[in-house]
Amino acid sequence: MNIGLKPFDRLTQAELNIWVKEGQQRSQLGQLPSYIPQLAQVNPQEFVVKILTIPGPSYQAGNEALRFPVMSVIKCFLLLNRLLELGEERVFQRVGVQPSDQPFNSLEQLESDGGWPRNPMINSGAIALAGLLPGKDADTRCQYLCSWLNQFGDCQLVLDRDILESVRSAPNAKNQALVSTLAAAGYLEYPEITLDTYNQICCLSATISDLAKLGLLLLKPPNPQWQNASRIVKALMMTCGLYETSGQFAVKVGVPTKSGVSGAVLSIIPDLGAIACYSPPLDSQGNSMGGLFLIEKMVETVNYPHFSRSKCGLLASTGIASEETEVCSGD
Repeated sequence: MNIGLKPFDRLTQAELNIWVKEGQQRSQLGQLPSYIPQLAQVNPQEFVVKILTIPGPSYQAGNEALRFPVMSVIKCFLLLNRLLELGEERVFQRVGVQPSDQPFNSLEQLESDGGWPRNPMINSGAIALAGLLPGKDADTRCQYLCSWLNQFGDCQLVLDRDILESVRSAPNAKNQALVSTLAAAGYLEYPEITLDTYNQICCLSATISDLAKLGLLLLKPPNPQWQNASRIVKALMMTCGLYETSGQFAVKVGVPTKSGVSGAVLSIIPDLGAIACYSPPLDSQGNSMGGLFLIEKMVETVNYPHFSRSKCGLLASTGIASEETEVCSGD
């Protein structure tokens, strides 16, 4: 990290409000997801952001009381939990760490890989990890993860049963095909329970403050034993968190980021803070248009030394330490 960096000193509430308005304008080019009926009915102009910094100050815009389903953002914390409880070896016997150039729900990608889920940030990988949660049924497994996150994140996640019923009312044929392929390849047991578990954990709802607090779990782990697992999660957010556009965003913005089809986005600026945003309209890859715009503006403001400026930036952003960092010059 650049020693001369003064995190968020340049940010003002007025600037944040301007970016929110511009983000709302840009989001008009996006679309609401049609395959989950209730998500297709939300107000497309909702825009909420929360920034929690390690030094202490926080910033917020929009309706802080608004609740929304976290959807695929939960994949980061499913991975974190399973790494901590089971260890790397067991987790990576079920899922890989390679980026994908296919959509997040691609059956073709899974089939071409012989049923091996390519990474934990796409649906096949997260479904495989959901199969490793403890509990006799989906309700028990979802409640376990929800309680664990509320305990360590000091947040108030709850299962949004209306969203869950909306998901169940329009069964996702692609996810069902992914489950069948995973099971046939030997990477999944109890397919029905696992798919229901995956649906439930994606339907956990949060406020924007809850989501930002979860981000701080990856920045300020509660004990040293979490450090390596947090590093792995941030690295995979960087390389896989925005699906096939992950590489482009890493080069342009350069901070670990994960999106969900609800319009939720969580971004980590290592050593500085967490940015949580909710803006429902999505781009063609399923990422929040307004949310990614705002995160890019935030990173510009703190002048974070990201990947496009130096090789060290990527290593620092993901938390990956190597001998290379000792010979790179700072920006």
